[in-house]
Amino acid sequence: MFENLCTLPLSSELFTQALHPTESVLAVGLSGGHVQCFRLPAVASSSSDDEDADGDTSVLSSGTGTIDTEWRTRRHKGSCRTLAYSLDGEILYSAGTDGLLKAASSSTGQVVSKIYIPHDSTKGIDPPTLVHALSPQTLLLATDSAALHLYDLRTPSTLSSKPSQTHRPHDDYISSLTPLPPTQASTSGFSKQWVTTGGTTLAVTDLRRGVLVKSEDQEEELLSSVFVGGLPSRPGRSKGEKVLVGSSNGILTLWERGIWDDQDERIIVDGGRGGGESLDTLVLMPEDVGDGGKNVCVGVGDGTIRIVKLGLNKVIGEPLRHDEVEAVVGLGFDIGGRLISGGGSIIKVWQEKMNLDSEEEEDSDDEGTGAKKRAAEGSDSDDGDDANSSDEDGRKSRRKKRKTTGGKNQGNGILGFKGLE
Repeated sequence: MFENLCTLPLSSELFTQALHPTESVLAVGLSGGHVQCFRLPAVASSSSDDEDADGDTSVLSSGTGTIDTEWRTRRHKGSCRTLAYSLDGEILYSAGTDGLLKAASSSTGQVVSKIYIPHDSTKGIDPPTLVHALSPQTLLLATDSAALHLYDLRTPSTLSSKPSQTHRPHDDYISSLTPLPPTQASTSGFSKQWVTTGGTTLAVTDLRRGVLVKSEDQEEELLSSVFVGGLPSRPGRSKGEKVLVGSSNGILTLWERGIWDDQDERIIVDGGRGGGESLDTLVLMPEDVGDGGKNVCVGVGDGTIRIVKLGLNKVIGEPLRHDEVEAVVGLGFDIGGRLISGGGSIIKVWQEKMNLDSEEEEDSDDEGTGAKKRAAEGSDSDDGDDANSSDEDGRKSRRKKRKTTGGKNQGNGILGFKGLE
């Protein structure tokens, strides 16, 4: 369904990535504390000669362009744990193991405000796990101690000095956060409820009423989540809205919206002996990508990406190989419908194949072939201090080192990029 267009090497291990809501811009947060923004090339035209109305040949289809660095900075003294854009894309929020939450101009990287994340009463600095802009008024920040802080953005300095609310929906660190779409009765049009996972439980929190419900112990670690609407409804049983949750043992569970005490269905994504690989990140495929059905891309602990077709409730096609060793910890679709995967010290850009109807991918389509790829024109070796930070063992990391061999970038082209000299 997808083919790899390029591989972008990073200067240290990727902790987090975020895609701009209206532009083809990717932000990454690295273990060395750097935040870097890349502008991706223009999306290929659908015309036969790969040219758009202005006559410009698509960079990715021709293989002659570059991914440009918009800006790069050492944003945090420890690792940069999490990134998120504001809803309008004007602000990029970042939080790191130095205990700081910063808001910066997404176009320049200039910091406009920063605050100290509240300390844990027993351990001091409470490293962040997730940041999410719920609305233009509310920013959510989750931490290792299972704290969920809510910040009011309706202040001149963008961020108030302390959270307006703090909840603790879980006993373990918060591993994922998924907003629930507003109901038809909503007057603001913005989410006011969200699902979190932490340890072996799922919880739902309301902006006005706090933690509403916490699930039963699932006896498996829950790592990732995504909301899917528009599924077939069943009278009295299903409204066609579910939250999908990825676990540490290769099982994808489906939870009916409004029925949060226990899971509704299970899909085996990776069924290895003694438990499969961890499902570290999930993203819903846009409706104009693929076969038009409800498909979810799953980033797996063995470095692959699996595609799950809902309705059939099974994995389709062959796995996409992001890395031979490192888990896929970041997945997203840019505004052009390209799949962006991150993990280890690389980013990969995937584009939909022309033949969308076949679920059986031909083995002869080598990842290493294709005139659309070219070798890198430089290396990202300018930051000698950009090594893995020693503070990374403070978090129950979902990245698993694999006992496999072989080059990490075998079989994939590397698109040149600028701005790292």
